[in-house]
Amino acid sequence: MISHIDHVVLTVADIERSVAFYQRVLRMTPVTFAGGRRALAFGRQKINLQTLGQEPRNRAAVGAGDLCLIAGRPLPEVMAHLAAEGVPLLEGPVAKSGAQGPIESVYFNDPDGHLIEVSVYPGASAAPA
Repeated sequence: MISHIDHVVLTVADIERSVAFYQRVLRMTPVTFAGGRRALAFGRQKINLQTLGQEPRNRAAVGAGDLCLIAGRPLPEVMAHLAAEGVPLLEGPVAKSGAQGPIESVYFNDPDGHLIEVSVYPGASAAPA
């Protein structure tokens, strides 16, 4: 019935700070949509950003997100880029289980405390970034 995730929404304290972080650290593309809302696009997905209380239908909290993103580059390159950007790792690389099998992951927090996991499938060829 479900084929894939189109977008997820993160609740953040400062939307433009988050846009700058994800653009700089994870090379996502900033997007403006629906009368000024902000998002970050990558591949065929996006992360929509909202501030606390902006969406009354959910029980959002700033920093409560936990995302696993698949990298299009080898994990050592990702780790070197994170280090160059001053992003401290919380854990990793560690073996984990992804949606399609075993993955290797590193973990860090975004500026609001969302837990971000960047992973690779061992043996998978890296996608162009």
